[in-house]
Amino acid sequence: MNSKKIVFLINSLEGGGAERVVSTLLNSLVEEYVCYLILMENKISYKLDNRINVINLNEKSNQNGIVKLIKIPIIAYRVSKIIKQYELNQVISFLHRANYVNVISGLFSNYKVIISERIASSSMYSDNSMTSKVSKFLIKNLYNKSDLIISVSNAIESDLKNNFNIKNKQVVIYNPYDIENINRLAQEPIDYEINKEKSIITAGSLGKRKNHALLIKSFSMLDDEAYKLYVLGQGEDGQHLKTLVKVLNIESRVVFLGFDSNPYKYLSKCSIFVLSSNSEGFPNVLAEAMVCGCSVISTDCLSGPREILAPNSDVVFPLKDDIELAEYGLLTAIKNEEKLKEAMELMISNKALREKYSKKAKERMACFSIKKIIKQYEAVICYNTPTNQDNKTRVLISNKLN
Repeated sequence: MNSKKIVFLINSLEGGGAERVVSTLLNSLVEEYVCYLILMENKISYKLDNRINVINLNEKSNQNGIVKLIKIPIIAYRVSKIIKQYELNQVISFLHRANYVNVISGLFSNYKVIISERIASSSMYSDNSMTSKVSKFLIKNLYNKSDLIISVSNAIESDLKNNFNIKNKQVVIYNPYDIENINRLAQEPIDYEINKEKSIITAGSLGKRKNHALLIKSFSMLDDEAYKLYVLGQGEDGQHLKTLVKVLNIESRVVFLGFDSNPYKYLSKCSIFVLSSNSEGFPNVLAEAMVCGCSVISTDCLSGPREILAPNSDVVFPLKDDIELAEYGLLTAIKNEEKLKEAMELMISNKALREKYSKKAKERMACFSIKKIIKQYEAVICYNTPTNQDNKTRVLISNKLN
């Protein structure tokens, strides 16, 4: 085993896309490296190899936003002490709060700070709320102090440059997928009987950004009432969505499946997958549905869906009140009930189109296999990023990734 230490920092490993990526990466990297996982909150929903060294900071998860903000430098100091104790020289963090902690911790201890940007922040923090204002301030003032930023899409990289004045020190690495393991888990049986030919499924945390309400409203307008919608996930909007289903009088056609650490066994048994998000980074559920052979429909949100479904197009081009038959699936304008309904009706009524996209989906996902992506992470992890980087750093790393 390589003696180099790999260290990941994240809020928790409770259900979520970034959390799944972290578990996938660590379970692969532990075969060759000594791996550490620093969790701010002691929550783990994904299986981890027992060789991974897990360090829990045991922070409370139910704190309000102000308390969490105040505690960032305190947590950063605790992380810096761990860095010194275990003689670690590099930390890769995931999600905004962990990224802030990582950068500030780097001011206390001398180590290489690598942050992973998982979403287009200008889209996520587009309102005038205090949370958005503080988050945009922290991104602008902290991210440039990192040694390297790993963006999970080209659109995110562009967003950081153009909207947050991040001038350099970026590399794009897409999310990895253990395709063999997904296909194996997809074969597991489920307790609920699903008619594949008459099924639409969505998955993800039930929060406002995912906009499941849009999908439910559009689904309620479909002419073919034989179709059922399966909602896989949990979150703060769960009860609101169930109430919406009741108000729309479609309770017999919508099934809430809750959270399951193996979503693939459901995805593989459904025909059409729909992502209705207002914003994304690189949507894992969309990619995982494609591995499972679903024909997919997605809102053309910033960012990720366009890069997955229409890789040869302008990655920051947004659809305006339209539907696009992209190379690997259908794209629709965000927050548009009518266009999403039309996209679902198009997919439902055209069996040849469904079969075409199901086949193309599996072909596309070969580009994101864990074996390919892990090599790109290793190129970054094993690269001695200088403390004071210049513009050549990005070129050097990019050459290693090609």
